[in-house]
Amino acid sequence: MSDAKVNLLGLSPAKMEAFFAELGEKPFRARQVLKWIHHRGVTDFDTMTDMSKVLREKLKAIAEIRPPEMLSQADSKDGTRKWVIRVGENSMVETVYIPEGDRGTLCVSSQVGCSLDCSFCSTGKQGFQRDLTAAEIIGQVWLANESFNTFGITNGRAVTNVVMMGMGEPLLNFDNVVDAMTLMMDDNGYGISKRRVTLSTSGVVPALDKLAAVSEASLAISLHAPTDELRNQLVPINKKYPIAELLRSAYDYIGGQSDTRRVVTVEYTLIAGVNDQPQQARQLAELLADFPCKINLIPFNPFPGSDYQRPSKNAVQRFWESLTKAGFVVTVRKTRGDDIDGACGQLVGNFQDKTRRSERYKQQIGSNASEQVVRIIND
Repeated sequence: MSDAKVNLLGLSPAKMEAFFAELGEKPFRARQVLKWIHHRGVTDFDTMTDMSKVLREKLKAIAEIRPPEMLSQADSKDGTRKWVIRVGENSMVETVYIPEGDRGTLCVSSQVGCSLDCSFCSTGKQGFQRDLTAAEIIGQVWLANESFNTFGITNGRAVTNVVMMGMGEPLLNFDNVVDAMTLMMDDNGYGISKRRVTLSTSGVVPALDKLAAVSEASLAISLHAPTDELRNQLVPINKKYPIAELLRSAYDYIGGQSDTRRVVTVEYTLIAGVNDQPQQARQLAELLADFPCKINLIPFNPFPGSDYQRPSKNAVQRFWESLTKAGFVVTVRKTRGDDIDGACGQLVGNFQDKTRRSERYKQQIGSNASEQVVRIIND
């Protein structure tokens, strides 16, 4: 083992067993420590009284349980809570908790920034620094439970659902995201149903093709356009993996799951005058006619510097009605936490951008950023 201490917070069950096997310990030790960390919120080995003092001292010498640092917390008038979390010197990410009835959904980040630069997303305009570690990803769930003081309360967890929809593209941080999601769903971790842990991807097809072999998390795809021409502008990765490839990969993913009732959530951000027209609703219905899915419409949430506009309520209603009449299950996502910049597409961090995209975007503010996309619609 190296001189650096191993952070046990991010070890999946299999990796935790391997860690204890190296120490000559039985697999049940891994289960004990997992429960101390994720069921009880314990970070002090001395508190783990069902292990010998000798083992505890050994663990203190070579390992640690270190969550990321919570810098600030903001509470919205609608009950949404956002945390700014430090993951390194001058590096912060954001995590958002959204309550809805008896459900509490945590929107978890997977990267410091994002490399994909979707045109309607504030995170992408900040550029990209690095992937989060598994400890930094699952640490967001740990911090949320600590914030609500729900560790150790049977069936009393605040977090009932997790969506990998925060900062970053989860499939570009494949191994760490899979380890973290495994902990979310494992009974010795957070015990969240596989139907309640959702990975959202913009379409990294090779990684999605691999995912079925290692995870049964629910799947959402960020589509946002019914044609490749428009999606190339809104979601640039579409130029590499076009819509047909993404839908094929998503279809294969749910087809490989043990639960044959699974469907894909199709996320579609509605932007006024860009992708919210009746013709595009019809095109979307035709595109998804034989695709097992439900559709989640997301009215665009403005952020500083963007000249995209939120669609009117009438436009959203018309789009919803068109898809519903075509036989789809369609929901419209409520805007939550926009007063604390915690709504979908509004998350930003504070970090050193390795791409210089944030610098270029600041120079661009004031120009018509959506001119090229709007031209496609008008043509």
